[in-house]
Amino acid sequence: MKTVLSVLGKDRVGIVAAISGALADSGANIEDIRQTIIGDIFSMTMLVTVDEDAASFEAVQTRLAEVGDELGMQVTLQREDVFHFMHRI
Repeated sequence: MKTVLSVLGKDRVGIVAAISGALADSGANIEDIRQTIIGDIFSMTMLVTVDEDAASFEAVQTRLAEVGDELGMQVTLQREDVFHFMHRI
């Protein structure tokens, strides 16, 4: 399943490692990644394929939310079709 992951918050060491580690532990594959740091604000967007044979979408979403809480970051995982639907106007 194709998904869109967004991460936003104050920049700090280890954000990419923590997020990518959680994805790898869940069997998810990062297909594309973009990140920007403006001042001390970190923003990252990933296109991720979730292998639901390895972990359900909900399990990956929950794990990423836990990592986001640990980092003090806003982490959102959406199904790609939902993301496109929400952003079409």
